[in-house]
Amino acid sequence: MKRTRWWWPTSYAPSVAEIDLVQLAATGFAGVIIDLDNTLVGYRQLAPDDLHARWIIAAREVGLQVVLVTNNATPWAIEVARKLGIPCIPNARKPLPRGFRRALQLLKLPRKAVVVVGDQLFTDVLGAKLCGLAVILVEPLVAHDPLNTRWLRHIERWLLRGLPRN
Repeated sequence: MKRTRWWWPTSYAPSVAEIDLVQLAATGFAGVIIDLDNTLVGYRQLAPDDLHARWIIAAREVGLQVVLVTNNATPWAIEVARKLGIPCIPNARKPLPRGFRRALQLLKLPRKAVVVVGDQLFTDVLGAKLCGLAVILVEPLVAHDPLNTRWLRHIERWLLRGLPRN
């Protein structure tokens, strides 16, 4: 049995589209807090591709509530969420708990019924853990990151060595 590290996510999926929504609901989750940049929309892309947009629709169809929580503070982030039909908490300042707490207030669900989905260890995973939330780490949609994130990816890779990837 491998030892679990405190900074590891609860679970891993290669992409958002590969997260089994029926299984998520069956295990007791009723809400999803999802990241935007490089989780739903690739770096320098303007909208989610059809596969990821359909995943959001399918999540709602199986009864999951979805809230977008992003560090992106641009009007574009709010517009993406609006087009997907989900609420958005921009400028969340992840990993600080504030944005996650605001999402929990919107969802009106207990922490144990909410899962966070994101692509970054130092924002999504750490923020979820600070709030006592389960978290699914996904691979970034594209390999290229903005400069402020690029150096953190090297540290992430080192910290995630040995992470079971189902």
